[in-house]
Amino acid sequence: MCPAGQQSGPKDVGDDQSATAAFAALLEDSAEELYDSAPCGYLSTLMDGTIAKINATLLDWLGLDRAAVVGRMRFTDLLSVGGKLYHETHFAPLLRMQGHISGIALDIKGADNSRLPVLVSSVVKRGSTGEPQLIRTTVFDARDRRAYEEELLRRHKAAEALRKQAEADRARLQDALAVLQQSLLPDTLPQIPGMETAAHYHTASPDQLGGDFYDVFPIDGRRFAFFLGDVCGKGPQAAAVTSLTRYTLRAAAMHDPNPTSALTTLNKVLYERYTGSTDPRYCTAIYGTLEPDPVTGRVAVHLASGGHPPAVVLRGDGTADYLRTPGGLLVGILPKAHFTAADIVLNPGDTLLLYTDGLTEARTGEDRTSLYGEDALLAFATDHADNPPPALIQALTGLLHSLGDGVDDDTALLALGTPRRHA
Repeated sequence: MCPAGQQSGPKDVGDDQSATAAFAALLEDSAEELYDSAPCGYLSTLMDGTIAKINATLLDWLGLDRAAVVGRMRFTDLLSVGGKLYHETHFAPLLRMQGHISGIALDIKGADNSRLPVLVSSVVKRGSTGEPQLIRTTVFDARDRRAYEEELLRRHKAAEALRKQAEADRARLQDALAVLQQSLLPDTLPQIPGMETAAHYHTASPDQLGGDFYDVFPIDGRRFAFFLGDVCGKGPQAAAVTSLTRYTLRAAAMHDPNPTSALTTLNKVLYERYTGSTDPRYCTAIYGTLEPDPVTGRVAVHLASGGHPPAVVLRGDGTADYLRTPGGLLVGILPKAHFTAADIVLNPGDTLLLYTDGLTEARTGEDRTSLYGEDALLAFATDHADNPPPALIQALTGLLHSLGDGVDDDTALLALGTPRRHA
């Protein structure tokens, strides 16, 4: 718009027309120039593959002269050895059947024998009667794409190598943890005259050391000691406490096998070792002695508990009940602790079952929100009251497996029984 009182003159109109004409001239590319200088390669071949036309872009990529290519070379002459094989077995047959093919990755060979990765698309031009006349092909430079794919493949291989290395490292760690875990348990249980014994250790995770423990060993010529417990926590620290606990109880039994005295000694050792520590350690435990009577077949059991779940007594008459030891404190948490003692006699066919809370605190139900609990364990024990210790432990092992991932803590099982006497 011109200011008021001013009119645009002929000179202004002429300038606008000149600018428009100059801009239009920039856009007036001929079809041949567009073809020859396109950012991709173009070529046309006869049906036998002889190159009839090729643009300057593709010639520049190849480093060849037009005179050396047109009418003298076939399309396959531009391809690498692998590209020629693929062209003959896949590319050409598909093109004949479909009349077109697109996005095929090939390598073309330059005059200096260098390779250029490209994406090739071809279409068959047909005459008015439908007969094929020539093949028009478009070639796109795929060097950036090939570099991206190679980098992606390299990273994938590197990630795969790291994954395999991590799996191998984890397997080695699991093997080492399994060996260490086994070193914290007895290799075998001793033969006790007039008794049957069995044990099982269920590992919740092969990637962690558990803190559950058990043992059975002779005190003298007629008495045997046993214990089972659970150290607070997991990992190397828990394993250290487990080792200390086992050796302390074994040593205490040699000095004074009285169950309460043995747990008192353990309490003192743990408290003094970990008092003032930023990582206090304690455990629950049942410790007891067995005194078999070879004449009657009975076994006198004296035990004491330090905060541990109650043992189960399975009777030969098919009944089962808990041997309650209320009031026993956790071992190692206070300088002086009270431990609850209990005495019982196992008659022929009876079994004493000890376990850690990985069993009773196993999560059940579809939502894994309910605990297996003491009632379910007592019902299970009642159903298997007539089983000798090996069969009972086998049944409990099957129970743990049936609970699956609901058992998220290690579980130790120990069964001590007297065989039935047949008339």
